[in-house]
Amino acid sequence: MEEALYEITSMRQFARLTISAPIPEDTTIMNFRHLLEKHQLAAGIMETINNYLREKVLSLHQGSIVDATIIHAPCSTKNKEGKRDPEMHQTKKGNQYFLGRKAHIGADAERVWCTTSTGQRRIWPM
Repeated sequence: MEEALYEITSMRQFARLTISAPIPEDTTIMNFRHLLEKHQLAAGIMETINNYLREKVLSLHQGSIVDATIIHAPCSTKNKEGKRDPEMHQTKKGNQYFLGRKAHIGADAERVWCTTSTGQRRIWPM
């Protein structure tokens, strides 16, 4: 969680933290979690959040966080048939262009998975 707060802007924004102020370190985060567990407060907090979301006609389910990260890939734009691979897309970051594929990578307590734009899915146990 500490690393995520440093690296993922949306996580910092959700927690209303900034890089210019100290980010809670892992011990502080775990102490807070243990305090919630000890006093059995997590279920009550979740119920309050769910009530608020229901009023807004929203719901909260188990899921994964998506982070758009550019991973370097070979610069070839052609597939075996000499045509542009339909899965490959171009994006620009700053003044540099990148070519690559989109994939959704998720994780939970039991597994890690990757789903590509073609719907292929691989799952690895933790």
